[in-house]
Amino acid sequence: MSYLEATNDLYKQAALTPDVGLCCTTNPIWELPGLKIPKIMQEMNYGCGSTVHARDLSNNPKMLYVGVGGGMELLQFSYFNRQKGGVVGVDVVDEMLEASRKNFKIAEAENDWFKSDFIDLKKGDALNLPVDDNTIDVAAQNCLFNIFKAEDLKRAIEEMYRVLKPHGKLVMSDPTCEQEMNDTLRNDDRLRALCLSGSIPIKDYVKALTDVGFGTIEIRARKPYRILAPNAYPTDELIYIESIEVAAIKDPMPADGPCVFTGKAAIYYGDEDYFDDKKGHVLLKNQPLAVCDKTAGALSSLDRNDIFISESTYHYDGGGCC
Repeated sequence: MSYLEATNDLYKQAALTPDVGLCCTTNPIWELPGLKIPKIMQEMNYGCGSTVHARDLSNNPKMLYVGVGGGMELLQFSYFNRQKGGVVGVDVVDEMLEASRKNFKIAEAENDWFKSDFIDLKKGDALNLPVDDNTIDVAAQNCLFNIFKAEDLKRAIEEMYRVLKPHGKLVMSDPTCEQEMNDTLRNDDRLRALCLSGSIPIKDYVKALTDVGFGTIEIRARKPYRILAPNAYPTDELIYIESIEVAAIKDPMPADGPCVFTGKAAIYYGDEDYFDDKKGHVLLKNQPLAVCDKTAGALSSLDRNDIFISESTYHYDGGGCC
């Protein structure tokens, strides 16, 4: 049995018998005005964060969500669209698709604005999406891509890039880990399916996105997720796993490399009203400006004593230098 088959079996069982503890997240359940999330959807929330951000969802975007779970984020996405087929949900597990269909009927009863046909559920594989090129404004996945091994991860990201329109966004939440994991952990198909042993460092995660062509990367959140302890897992050391929320934007790749925002800011505190680096970045006196890591490095290299560059906060809310 391959690790992908083991994953499918695990989530087939999670569809038939909801497993509240399958994934744990510190995110609240967003219940926006007029939006009620059915209890069964909350129990089947198998993500490690949230991919639903209002700032991404203006002007009735066409949305894609891969790995439907119990349908919670599909319902949340449809809140911002409310058009027939405005949200496409793709999953390879028949039982999960059927569970979502049943949950949408419950959601209809609890939300007078919602109709099940707002969401177009499709049987499909993240590695071969049943979606046309350049048709999606916002694509999302939650706690899925970390399961993939390197070549499959590359293929899954390429598929998301293919279906997105120019300047479209891929919004993701995934576990990451900065420590080395031993081969026993890495090769345990069940632990990989449980979103534990497939976690990779953030820099490798970002590189996988930029290698495919995404020109702008935003790291929006970084939070504690799980501990793999020697008394419970095949490891000699305690391993700390975090979850991150990331947006990858299908912008053209800049000639000098991607713009990666990790929550750095620049503050000019000199004698003039502003500082202009003549490269498109104007720093108003004592006004923080969000900067990508590339710009932060360029400003630091000027060796000025009147510009402060913060450390990465791994929290980014938009705006800034690019």
